[in-house]
Amino acid sequence: MAKGNINVQTENIFPIIKKFLYSEHEIFLRELISNAVDATTKLQTLARTGEFKGELGELYVEVAVDKKAKTLTVTDRGIGMTADEVKKYINQVAFSGAKEFMQNYEDKMEGKGMIGNFGLGFYSSFMVSERVEIDTLSYREEAKAAHWSCAGNPEYELKLGKKSDRGTTITLHINDESSEFLETGRINEILRKYCKFLPVEIRFGQHEEEQEVDGEKKKVQVPTVINNTKPAWTLAPAELSDEDYKNFYRELYPMNFEDPLFHIHLNVDYPFNLTGILFFPKIKNTLELQRERIQLYSKQVFITDNLEGVVPDYLQLLKGVIDSPDIPLNVSRSYLQSDSNVKKISGHISKKVADKIEELYKKDREKLESIWEDIKIVVEYGMLSDDKFFERMKELYLFADTNGKFYNKKELLEKVEPLQKNKDSKVVVLYAGDKDAQYSYIENAESRGYHVLLLNSPLTGHFLQKLETEDSNWSFVRVDADSIEKLINKGETLPKKLSEEQVEKLQSLLKEKLGEKMVIQVEHLSEKDAPMLLTEPEFFRRMREMNQLGGGAFGMNQMPDMHNLVVNANHPLSTTIIEAEEQKRNEIIEQSYDLARLNKGLLKGKDLSVFIERSLKWIQQS
Repeated sequence: MAKGNINVQTENIFPIIKKFLYSEHEIFLRELISNAVDATTKLQTLARTGEFKGELGELYVEVAVDKKAKTLTVTDRGIGMTADEVKKYINQVAFSGAKEFMQNYEDKMEGKGMIGNFGLGFYSSFMVSERVEIDTLSYREEAKAAHWSCAGNPEYELKLGKKSDRGTTITLHINDESSEFLETGRINEILRKYCKFLPVEIRFGQHEEEQEVDGEKKKVQVPTVINNTKPAWTLAPAELSDEDYKNFYRELYPMNFEDPLFHIHLNVDYPFNLTGILFFPKIKNTLELQRERIQLYSKQVFITDNLEGVVPDYLQLLKGVIDSPDIPLNVSRSYLQSDSNVKKISGHISKKVADKIEELYKKDREKLESIWEDIKIVVEYGMLSDDKFFERMKELYLFADTNGKFYNKKELLEKVEPLQKNKDSKVVVLYAGDKDAQYSYIENAESRGYHVLLLNSPLTGHFLQKLETEDSNWSFVRVDADSIEKLINKGETLPKKLSEEQVEKLQSLLKEKLGEKMVIQVEHLSEKDAPMLLTEPEFFRRMREMNQLGGGAFGMNQMPDMHNLVVNANHPLSTTIIEAEEQKRNEIIEQSYDLARLNKGLLKGKDLSVFIERSLKWIQQS
């Protein structure tokens, strides 16, 4: 038997481990199981190379809880350790003291990069234990079992052990403050969170299963395996069918009942190592973050689903798995965002998404059109935030019109350019944000042969601004931004039914009745146009909506809606207003104004009630 001190220069190392190594103590189980899996896969490698010639037998990692004894054990059948190896990996910890530990790790992120570092990963067990024991037997011939014990201070005991089978058992004597880790439900939750895709079978507990025993079907107790050792992302795409991908999606997100729209299989080994599968789910037309996010793994060990800095922001609306040992998980997020490997990985993921959309566009445009509304917001977000992605997508982006037909940029310009050019030869692209709310405006534009798009994502304002900046030869304007003659100003003059004096009188009468509610524009429009029309100037509305999405940095989200009242001087009602006696004139102005508000969806509450009463009165009088 040997006693000694762990090779650290201060007795304060254990409190520091407990306080700083991980913010969430549950991580200890992930670290211990990762070590056990590592020991098992190393044995498999030695067997393949011929260094280990013994029987592998069943290879698994078993977790057990004994609530009465207040212990939690993790057992593997991997390479095991000799007493000398215990001294090397456990006693001579990979740091020399508390001071150096603090210098090296104070800016690190929750110890996530410790996976595979046996010494440090093992010591995470002291966060929840008052004493830890190791029983181990090396795979090497003539090796003797070793037993190590430590009570959470630099003193340890190392002696001959009694273990008779190859591998390592780590026994944690759980402290009183950590009794939650003696509950089977809690352990099961942790295992399924961090270990559900590890490459070695993880067993925890038992369940009843019907099996054939001696020619008879009997119910027997069998170990419960909590993981899938060969998840889809570890296989080659050629080995997987579409149904396999869908099944894996359901395995990742069991509470999501809709199939993904399509998937992207990642598999890179140079200049960095990256595997994974990304799924495009049906994304609501909103920028709210989805509840179920992309999961990051390192060698099939779950790390996090907070991928800020690793995956471009716009792709965090996707779902799936990324697995890479090349992402430096143990550093601060600011460092992560500037790391060259991470930037390359982020760029590669973005490129693969663009490749997939381009492939669909070229080979199955009909399918792309059928799912476009479900992925459009991701594409727009990407085009706004990633210049390379914008360049890839700018000719592929599909504009939908109010009739559900799709056009790329070239096709759209070919359709609208001949008719929808203004006097400055700029192409004017009309759009609606809400087909029902702007129905009469759409109908008015289309009755003149104009084409109207339906652009209704929360990013529309920002996206159109980007398109106009990149190409100044076209401009986008919503159909309710002004009268159609003003929106597509061809420099033509319509006949005028009212003289200048009559126009001035009409303007004066309207201002007198409607007060300072809004800007009043008297214009000579087509007789087919409504007598009064409420419009929202494109610039102010777009800026307000963009600012609201961005958090209102300039206070524009506090601005009221800015509506103008366009009065059609060529409509017969304008002449009636001028010629009518005062009471009748005021009723006509109120009714026409309320009709314009109703058409815009702005007539509500008391004003709507007054309008209905007035309308009923008019009907009864007719």
